[in-house]
Amino acid sequence: MSVHFDHHSLSFESTGRFSKTVIDYLQNDPQLTSFYLYRPNEEGVRKAIENRKKFPVNRKLLVAELTRQYEQIPDSEKVIENIRLLADEQTFTVCTAHQPNIFTGHLYFIYKILHAIRLAEDCKKAFPENNFVPVFFMGSEDADLDELNHFELEGKLYKWDTSQKGAVGRMKPDKALTQLVSEVEGRLLAEPFGEELVANLKKCYINSANIEEGTFRFTHWLFHQYGLIVFLPDNAAYKKEMQAVFEDDLFTHSAQSVVTHTSALLAAHHHAQAYPRDINLFYMKEDIRERIIKQNEGFSIHNTDIHFSKEELQEELRNHPERFSPNVILRGLLQEKLLPGIIFVGGGGELAYWLQLKDLFEHFKVPYPVLYLRNSFLVLEKKWKERIARLHLTIPEIFRKEGDLVRDFTMQHAPYPLSLPDERASIRNLFREMELKAGQVDITLQPHVQALFKGVDKKLDALEKKMLSAEKRKQDAAIRQLQQLLKAVFPGGGLQERSENFMLFYARWGNKFIEALHDASPSFDAAFCVLEEGN
Repeated sequence: MSVHFDHHSLSFESTGRFSKTVIDYLQNDPQLTSFYLYRPNEEGVRKAIENRKKFPVNRKLLVAELTRQYEQIPDSEKVIENIRLLADEQTFTVCTAHQPNIFTGHLYFIYKILHAIRLAEDCKKAFPENNFVPVFFMGSEDADLDELNHFELEGKLYKWDTSQKGAVGRMKPDKALTQLVSEVEGRLLAEPFGEELVANLKKCYINSANIEEGTFRFTHWLFHQYGLIVFLPDNAAYKKEMQAVFEDDLFTHSAQSVVTHTSALLAAHHHAQAYPRDINLFYMKEDIRERIIKQNEGFSIHNTDIHFSKEELQEELRNHPERFSPNVILRGLLQEKLLPGIIFVGGGGELAYWLQLKDLFEHFKVPYPVLYLRNSFLVLEKKWKERIARLHLTIPEIFRKEGDLVRDFTMQHAPYPLSLPDERASIRNLFREMELKAGQVDITLQPHVQALFKGVDKKLDALEKKMLSAEKRKQDAAIRQLQQLLKAVFPGGGLQERSENFMLFYARWGNKFIEALHDASPSFDAAFCVLEEGN
């Protein structure tokens, strides 16, 4: 099956779909400059590389653990090559992160990984004396099952109904997961590459020990050709490297004071995304991942009857660092302390909370990376591209609010004007003359004339609305086609990438879809990309 794609880019701002914080960051707003170190461009990356060289990481540990992780994994040649490169002090990582959403969750899971891959490739071109490795840092310790257990295909919700608790990455494949694969199988097998996709879903998820391993294997299958390293932080050896930071958080609470101060400064102009606690660690064991709470005498684990004295908790941290799991405030520290990172690629929400963390990184002497807003995509199938052309619309127009777009569409396609600007001007002039004449008789009559004008003006508004409504009824078929288009490309009124899963596109186009996204992904100049199925 031969398929090709066209693509073009829009600015994030022009889509009207991104927060003030994101747009201000991209536009170098001076109110934000004190909350990050480098601009997201080549010069910013160059500065980050020079700074990163001053902070050694435990490369020996990194190479040993990653080599062990990939020992039995097929198609790992390029990944193994990148792992070996990590032993070299001139090798740096370009990292993105996400939780193990079931079957990857939303489309942007794919997009952020491909952006990290493209940045690593283009960093090598810009700085050939160094090496750059793309890394996907899996947030497998996340316990928010309600957020991670579902995905959508063409608006239909598919959900993993499991009763397991604790870190989602540690959950086991069960009957409910097998049932979920069977449920989605029927839809995917109708497409040319559905069989290949379903086979890999089964091989990666059903045959793995847990969701972390399943997500690792599935992500590796999708991106191994680019040398992507999947980093699994749920590892005692990695956590041991964080012992000093964890101990500080448990007993000194530096993170709370530092991040609270930074957040207060940020909140003067922008919304703070994350809120530090006095303890920013969870206790993780078997099927629990619960907050550690400081009490008058010792510490307790929320929603359990587990208690520790200070000495017992210190001993637990020494003996079992893997039982301590960082929240959003400390997770980035763990990532950048363990990896020789220079760039972090994240979505708008991630970027917003990373702006709260610069002082925390400085406090713990961990290098702060260049922050890149991940690329966004809208995937336009041929039928929707043709519909846009048939309705005489442009791509930028479909990003407008639906009500405004439908109104303007109706007015443009009406064979007569649906507004009354000339009539309004005439009436306005008439009332001005009446106001002058009435004022000559008695100045107190002028407010009465003004009130009459307001009443007439409101009636004109009502008349224009009725004219528009009547014309909408005449254009009902075309408007329904427009609304159907918007419903398809902006599910639920939001961006496609925040609700749809990638699997139907992959089942339809196979690895050509991944290649097309890779080739269309801007790197240093992040953008909103529209990927169109060609004729």
